[in-house]
Amino acid sequence: MRSNINLDRDAYDFASAYARAKGIPLGAAISELLRRAEQMPEPPASESSRLKTNEHGYLVIAGTGKTITYEMVKAASEDEVV
Repeated sequence: MRSNINLDRDAYDFASAYARAKGIPLGAAISELLRRAEQMPEPPASESSRLKTNEHGYLVIAGTGKTITYEMVKAASEDEVV
């Protein structure tokens, strides 16, 4: 199937390096990586009472139902710890 997608730069760099290393086209590399990710076992249940997953497997903040996004995680990891 042919499709256009937009990837974050780091995801594109990773998939491109993977494709080059395996000697396969970029589309085949992305398909392979997605299939491998889909077959990964479920992580153990979270011990945190504040973090839960929704029906789609995304982390949410318990009690609020707000989804924790990649941007939120990135911003938190860039915060200086005082």
